[in-house]
Amino acid sequence: MAYKGRGNRNRAAPSRHGGEWPTWVVAGAIYGGWLLLTFHAAALPWWLLLPAGAFIVCWHGSLQHEAVHGHPTRSPGANLALAWLPLGLWMPYEIYRDTHLRHHACPALTDPLEDTESYFVRERDWNSMSRSRRLLIRFNQTLSGRLVLGPALAALALWRAELGRVRSGDLANGGVWLRHALGAGLVLGWVVFVCELSVGAYVALFAYPGLSLTLLRSYAEHHPAGGKSGRTAMVLGGPLSRLLYLNNNLHVVHHSRPELPWYAIPAAFCARREDYAAQADGHVYAGYPTLLRRFLFRARRHPVHPDHRLADIRGSRPVTL
Repeated sequence: MAYKGRGNRNRAAPSRHGGEWPTWVVAGAIYGGWLLLTFHAAALPWWLLLPAGAFIVCWHGSLQHEAVHGHPTRSPGANLALAWLPLGLWMPYEIYRDTHLRHHACPALTDPLEDTESYFVRERDWNSMSRSRRLLIRFNQTLSGRLVLGPALAALALWRAELGRVRSGDLANGGVWLRHALGAGLVLGWVVFVCELSVGAYVALFAYPGLSLTLLRSYAEHHPAGGKSGRTAMVLGGPLSRLLYLNNNLHVVHHSRPELPWYAIPAAFCARREDYAAQADGHVYAGYPTLLRRFLFRARRHPVHPDHRLADIRGSRPVTL
């Protein structure tokens, strides 16, 4: 995800689904699986450890997403405690929570000035960039670029923005980063001193590919549209991807009803399948293999957002690929 700065501190609406035992089962599977996988990591070949490590870290990110939206309990503090541990290392949960809630409150999804999770830029900013930076941003609009370089670009954008905030004298996120450092220390302490896995190996086999899998999910979630609506897409997916992403692949449903727990999304989708497909404005994909075939080496969109093209102001020719 692109990082656009600190959001408000509002919490998601509390869950109305008492108990939410499926989410507790998922949480147990994630943390139990992570402990077992890391504990036996030294005995496993890298080609088995990498997909398993990526899956468990990405799955944990999906659990964090549930916690952001008020699940599995009515207590924001309890949800924070459940999801806080940074298995992926790079981003504090509290910053993710705040920026993601701003994303949901955004009236113009994908707009680079309004959406905290936009991957687009204004044409005036595009024109001021160096050629190498333009190439990098173009590559990040392909699925191969998003998977290979996307995690590094997302992490660097976050750290750069947070460092700039500190340099300007804004220390509001100081406590957030201290808590994150404690959590990252616990994760790496377990990995290094108990599991005898190096920090570099954990990043390469767990954290980095885990974020890549997350970016696979988010790659086609939103798109610019002519108006302010119809900017959210859907990937139908299969049983494995639906479990991995906790049904967040049905993204139109999630944005329409963000209070729903993950296990209630499929029934909501089936009840209004045609309506949700219409809301997606035709951007409905059968599964992630479809995205890989279509966009692995082809940009889904130009990095310049259509609402921020100078052509709209001065009548010049619009930017094209």
